[in-house]
Amino acid sequence: MPSPAKTTKKAPAKRAAVKKSVVTKAPAKKSAPKRPVATKSAPKKPVKKVLAKKAAPKKGPAKKVPAKPVKKVATFSAAQRAAAAKKIAVAKAKAAAVAKLHKERDAKLKAAAKAKAAAAKAKAVAAAKAKKERDAKAKVAAKEREVQRKAREKAAAEAKKQREIDAKRKAIEAEKQRKIREIERRNHEELKRQERREAEERKRLEALERKMHSKPYADEPEFLEELRLLLLETRSATNDDIVIMESEADEMLVDRERLEYDDEDGSSVASDIQRDQKKDLASLLRLKVDEIDVALARIADGSYGRCDECYEAISKPRLLAQLPVFMCVSCRASV
Repeated sequence: MPSPAKTTKKAPAKRAAVKKSVVTKAPAKKSAPKRPVATKSAPKKPVKKVLAKKAAPKKGPAKKVPAKPVKKVATFSAAQRAAAAKKIAVAKAKAAAVAKLHKERDAKLKAAAKAKAAAAKAKAVAAAKAKKERDAKAKVAAKEREVQRKAREKAAAEAKKQREIDAKRKAIEAEKQRKIREIERRNHEELKRQERREAEERKRLEALERKMHSKPYADEPEFLEELRLLLLETRSATNDDIVIMESEADEMLVDRERLEYDDEDGSSVASDIQRDQKKDLASLLRLKVDEIDVALARIADGSYGRCDECYEAISKPRLLAQLPVFMCVSCRASV
């Protein structure tokens, strides 16, 4: 299909040919006489003018321009007129076909232009829509990125806070475990100390038990026999002293009843005091006799010479110097 520019250029020439045939046809009907062929060149000048005038427009369908009347120059024969009519009819058919073709081409061009404009408009609309969609997507993506950033920041803050909480909890748990371990260690040490104290106490009790049943001078029977003899002598002498003290007290009581004392000088009171003193001394001597009996019993089982407080052995000089004795010097001093 030729371009619109080429068709518009060729159309005036064909229309000019058609006009030429129309112009030549009009005088053929009026002229009766025939003229030589040389007379046909006469009506070409106005046709050229028409062609020159009509060749100007290049675009759009060709417009029919009424031909100017041409003066009758010559006459044609019937065959020439028929040929001319036939040519005119063919020219008209060609002109109609060309006009129809131009009209179709113009319609196609308009449709193509309209379609092109519609396509351009649709393309522009699509481009605008795509741009709008891209902008919307970009906004949505930016919003999503912002939301994700905030979510990440929030998650990071929560994770940091959770880490701090975990660290504090771990520190508290570690401190608690340390305190528990420290308490367990102290309890273990206290238990060990308690066990040591109990062991020491058991040892002390065992030693005390051994001391309580110890016989410090059991392997020295001669020394024990010597102590026994001394104790017997002391017991005998103490009994004699008791008898003397009691007899003296009785004599003083008898003398008071037999003699009358002057109460003014206080002699009766002094006599009573002396008699009470002798009675008390006799009682103390009886206690000493009881202690001597206990000492003799201990000598018999071999436990004499052991301190009643610390259960240690009493020194031999103390045992010989004081009869009887049941406590060492240090224990006696602390009582």
